[in-house]
Amino acid sequence: MTGAVVFAYHDVGVRCLAVLLAQGVEVRHVYTHADDPTENIWFGSVAELARLHGIPVTLVHNSNYPGLIESVAAAQPDFLFSFYYRFMLPPEILALARKGAFNMHGSLLPKYRGRVPVNWAIIHGEHETGATLHEMVAKPDAGRLVDQLAVPILPNDIALDVFRKVTVAAEMILYRSLPKLLNGNVSLIPQSLSAGSYYGGRKPEDGRVNWAWPALQVHNLIRAVAPPYPGAFCELNGKRLNLLGTFLTQQTHPASGAATLFAENESLYIRCADGGILKLLTAEVDEKRLTSKNIHALLGASSVLLNP
Repeated sequence: MTGAVVFAYHDVGVRCLAVLLAQGVEVRHVYTHADDPTENIWFGSVAELARLHGIPVTLVHNSNYPGLIESVAAAQPDFLFSFYYRFMLPPEILALARKGAFNMHGSLLPKYRGRVPVNWAIIHGEHETGATLHEMVAKPDAGRLVDQLAVPILPNDIALDVFRKVTVAAEMILYRSLPKLLNGNVSLIPQSLSAGSYYGGRKPEDGRVNWAWPALQVHNLIRAVAPPYPGAFCELNGKRLNLLGTFLTQQTHPASGAATLFAENESLYIRCADGGILKLLTAEVDEKRLTSKNIHALLGASSVLLNP
């Protein structure tokens, strides 16, 4: 029986581990992360799935976990798989997989190599993204391609919507590619790295809105970091305004260069610097839900200038 070692986390990790098990791969050890108590844990547990199947589990707390190389070597893996694992695996570990080491990445490589690819794709206004299974090499997300599958990004999709699509794409790719990998019949395609780009991680502070931006750019940021991610925000009259959901309307006003938040017909809207109108679906002022009925009480007026 073909044996594998799996490094995995998050929903993609759960679904791809399930595919390996469904197709008869002997998963000899699973390495995953302990959930961070400061993080919003809205996704499935790789550790729980592995333990349900009686697979040994190790919680890895940092990229220099002591004894990791020896532990992987002891499992004598034919394959090594990484599914949304958060640390880079060194060449010494990759070399332990006799038939190859493969990673599932949440973009259409070579585009959006690196961290949080779903969020970056939305921020940049992409109309599609996807998942890619590729060979792991020393450089991140640079190995030869096994397979990839595109999914659409619709104009009002939030990051969670897109991530769920990418999770299904990842499951489908692994399911259809795994037999060829196991039989040694897969054709690997070199990446053209110059056709893509690399992106780093994002922090909550990166959700700050610049009100000099046009409506589409503001909307893309808000939906890219909408809950369960930390959310977009700005400061307004000494208060924190959290912008948690917008809808891109077809309405426009003459560009004024000054963004404005206003209430109209029991709804909230933002007129952006370019005249584009966003309907504000969910917002908070200092963690209190903002509505058309309480905007005056919370912000002192029913129409408020948003400073760039």
